[in-house]
Amino acid sequence: MTHIVAGNVAPNFSLKSFDGNEFSLSAALKKGPVLLAFFKVSCPICQFTFPFLERLYQRSKSPNLTIVGVSQNGPEKTAKFNQEYGVTFPVLVDPEEKDYLVSNAYGLTMVPTLILVDADGSVLVSSMGFVKADIESIASQLANRAQLAKAPLFLPADSVPSVRPG
Repeated sequence: MTHIVAGNVAPNFSLKSFDGNEFSLSAALKKGPVLLAFFKVSCPICQFTFPFLERLYQRSKSPNLTIVGVSQNGPEKTAKFNQEYGVTFPVLVDPEEKDYLVSNAYGLTMVPTLILVDADGSVLVSSMGFVKADIESIASQLANRAQLAKAPLFLPADSVPSVRPG
C-alpha cells in the first residue's frame, strides 16, 4: 500500500532522468497534471502495464501533461526495460544507494504504483498493481485536462484482465 491516496498532497521531489536531466515534480506541475509510474524491471505486472502506459503517452502528448516512469533499478537495467517494452516517455531513476528516497516518501510497498497528480499537487488517482478501471480513469482525466479526443485505451484485441495485483 501507499500512504499517498486520492485527496492527499503528493510529496515534491527531484530526481535525475534516465537521460541525465533533472526532473522536479513541482516544476512539472506548473505545466499541468503529472502521472507517476513507479516500477521495477523484474516485476511481471510492470512489464504487462508499461506498454499500455506507452500507448497512453502516445495518445496524450500535450505540453500540459507529463507522464514519467520512476524506476527502482539502475540505469543499465532500466535502459534494457525501456527498450524491451517500448517505453519512450521520460524515466527517472530512484537509486537504491539512496534508499529509494522517492519511493519511500510515497510509502510504496508494491509496484507498479500509478499516481496521477493534479497541477495543484493533489492526488487524483492512486493505483497499485494493474487495475484496468484506474488506468481508464487516468486516461479519461488526462484527455479532459488536455482537451484531447477520448479514445479507448484498451483495444478489443487486447487480452486485459480487470485486475492483476503487483
